[in-house]
Amino acid sequence: MLKIGEFSKLSRTSIRLLRIYDEAGLLAPETIDPFTGYRYYKECQLPAANRIRALKDMGFTHAAIGDLLGRWEDGAALERAFLLQKAQLQAEAEETERRLRLLDTALVRLRKDEPMQYDVTVKTIPERQVASVRQIIPRYDREGDLWGIFCQETARMHIQDGDPSLCAAVFHDREFRESDVDVEIQKSVRGTYPDTDHVKFKTVPAVEVASATFRGSYSQMDSAIEAVAAWVESSGWEFCGPFFNFYHVSPHDTRNPEEFVTEVCYPVRRRA
Repeated sequence: MLKIGEFSKLSRTSIRLLRIYDEAGLLAPETIDPFTGYRYYKECQLPAANRIRALKDMGFTHAAIGDLLGRWEDGAALERAFLLQKAQLQAEAEETERRLRLLDTALVRLRKDEPMQYDVTVKTIPERQVASVRQIIPRYDREGDLWGIFCQETARMHIQDGDPSLCAAVFHDREFRESDVDVEIQKSVRGTYPDTDHVKFKTVPAVEVASATFRGSYSQMDSAIEAVAAWVESSGWEFCGPFFNFYHVSPHDTRNPEEFVTEVCYPVRRRA
């Protein structure tokens, strides 16, 4: 039998953590002296302690660790759990990276000490022929999934770009949604093509919009939208349809976010 201090050294686990593992039902001492309260472990408990430490380092919760320890001989179950945890950690890493980019952009703008200026104009977007993919997607930042579908299903169709060549994303929900968002992507085209499973070809009617164009990362989107909203409020117009973005220079064209050129467009009409 090993005293808790000895077991702590051999398992490379602090006494504090061993007590926590006991309370969580993960690893109980083999015996506790009823008079002194000393905790004793067996050498055969070392593999369990090592597994707990490894799973904890992978980011598993105590509840998940307890479940996995009970199924340690089930290799398929472990693989499924590890793949699921890997996917979750990758998603968290991507979200952390996105937040870091936002902070970097905010710091750059803060150090410049220059407010962004946006010219808002009212113009008519002419009628255009487009290839369209519209789906409910998990979040707004998954818009790229729709472009992936478009590219995959039209790769062999030799589609001719419209003139001008415009790529847009239309946001159909009447309010901002945190999940399950209704988004449509459109690419202007010339010619006639058959619909595919998800890509539909259609004519988009002309629409009058208030728009603002900005150069740089999408972190500027909020400021551009604020400028459009303020202009509409003060100019005798009102919103009258789902807004959309034109991506004049997008991640498809450059990997440098500072080179992106985006136009936010809000359909408007004269206020009665």
